[in-house]
Amino acid sequence: MQNALINEIFSGIQGEGPYIGEKQLFIRFCDCNLDCAYCDTDYSKQNGIEYTPDELYEVVKTYPPQTISLTGGEPLLWTNFLREFLEKYSSKLGSIYLETNGTLPEELEKIVQYIDIVSMDIKLKSACGENIDHGVFDDFLSIAKNNTCSSVFSKVIFDNNINDAEINKVIKLAKRYDILVVLQPKMPLDMSPDEMEEIFNKFYSKYHNIRLIPQTHKFLNLR
Repeated sequence: MQNALINEIFSGIQGEGPYIGEKQLFIRFCDCNLDCAYCDTDYSKQNGIEYTPDELYEVVKTYPPQTISLTGGEPLLWTNFLREFLEKYSSKLGSIYLETNGTLPEELEKIVQYIDIVSMDIKLKSACGENIDHGVFDDFLSIAKNNTCSSVFSKVIFDNNINDAEINKVIKLAKRYDILVVLQPKMPLDMSPDEMEEIFNKFYSKYHNIRLIPQTHKFLNLR
C-alpha cells in the first residue's frame, strides 16, 4: 500500500478549461516530475500531509457531492495510492477529473478506468522551458481516448515565444485524437489582445476545435 503526500484539499470553482465555473473538490498532490518555468503552485513535499486511501476518503466524504479534481504537482506520481483509493471508493464519489502534465502514460493506464475527465497539458518548450518529446503526449492521449473517459481535452500554455513548429505539433495531436485544445495565456499576462488573437488565429486556421481561455480564477481572485 502506498500513502500519498497531499498539499491541500479544498472545495472551489474550476477556473481553467471548458469546465470553468463548475464546483469541484480539489485534491492537490505533492511533487512533480517537471519544473516548468511558469508553475504557480506549491507542491513541495515539505508542505504535504501523508494520507492513506481510507484517511483521504474520510476527508472527502465530509464535502457535498461534486466533481473531484486530482491535481498537483503531478497526481500520477501517486498512481498506486490512487488505484487503491479509486478501486475502493469510486462508486461513492462524483466524477473524477484528472489534471496532468501528460508525461506518464504508463501510470495513466493503471487507473484510466476510473477517470471521467482528462485535462492534459501539451507542454511547449517556448513557454515552460522543458524539452519534452511530443511522442509521450501521443501515447497518453491514445490511452485516454481508447478507454472510458467521457471527456479528454488538452491545455496549451503559451506566450509570445510560441513558434510555428510548436503550433503544428499541437495541431497534429489534436487532429489525430479529435480533441478540444484550450489555449491558455501564460500568467502574469504580458501579451496584448491583438497578440493573443493573432496566435489564436494561427491555430484556428488549421483546426477549429480551439478555445482561448485564461485562468479566470486569477481574475476573480479565487483559489
